[in-house]
Amino acid sequence: MITINELLNKGFNELKEGDFSNPLLDVQLLLCFILNVDKVYIYTHRDELVNKENVDKFNELLNLRKEGYPLQYILKKQEFMGLDFFVDEGVLVPRPDTENLVERVIDLSKDLKGKINIIDIGTGSGAISLSLAKFIKESFVYSIDINKRAIEVARKNALNFDLENVKFLNGDLFNPLDDNLKGNIDIIVSNPPYIPTSDIKTLQREVSKYEPKEALDGGLDGLNFYKEITKEANKWLKKNGVLAYEIGYNQGREVINILKSEGFIKVRCFKDLSKNDRVVIGFKA
Repeated sequence: MITINELLNKGFNELKEGDFSNPLLDVQLLLCFILNVDKVYIYTHRDELVNKENVDKFNELLNLRKEGYPLQYILKKQEFMGLDFFVDEGVLVPRPDTENLVERVIDLSKDLKGKINIIDIGTGSGAISLSLAKFIKESFVYSIDINKRAIEVARKNALNFDLENVKFLNGDLFNPLDDNLKGNIDIIVSNPPYIPTSDIKTLQREVSKYEPKEALDGGLDGLNFYKEITKEANKWLKKNGVLAYEIGYNQGREVINILKSEGFIKVRCFKDLSKNDRVVIGFKA
């Protein structure tokens, strides 16, 4: 038999040798998951013995994590905008950086009256779509992803959050939308794939090996989807409608130029808390 404290030490010593930003937290969360307790319990019951079944399960999941398997896929969840999202293999894990985009769009929506129609391209787990559907009153979100598994995961999250003001559509970019929505959209938002193809192999193993490549690969320069979406966006937006993107830390100037080249006005780039370019927003003229 082995104690909680001994398992914590064992896990930390094994993970600290790898490329993990917070190995102690990873081990704590794995143990909480297996024992179905919170972190307070872990630290107030350090000398409690753990049965063999749970020790074996801990070692199994620890080995998965050592291989770079995302912790969120093990725990089947990720917090985003104060909500606990279900996540699973085949779907990009929501990042805290993306909250910058959601918060900007929520702020912009405060100037709009009546029903607010929103398109989100690249649904993933539904992090953007469902956060906007929850926090913007009178909103209706058309949530699009080419990945069927992503749509399944996002639908599950919508049910968990009891949100009905969102419609999930499986397909490529704007293709699944009805033509009668053209000229009737207030906001188009997207966190598209923006990693240059050649850079993907340099990412952390948990990203490059396990997260879906199609949710990361933005083409040769990382800008493919910005160009495609921006070119089509004018057809769907109302006058003064908003186009809002998450971007890579070094893509601000390029994405601003893409929006301006398609006639968008009042184009601005916003930085995240680390002072990196993170969000670009423009308005339809």
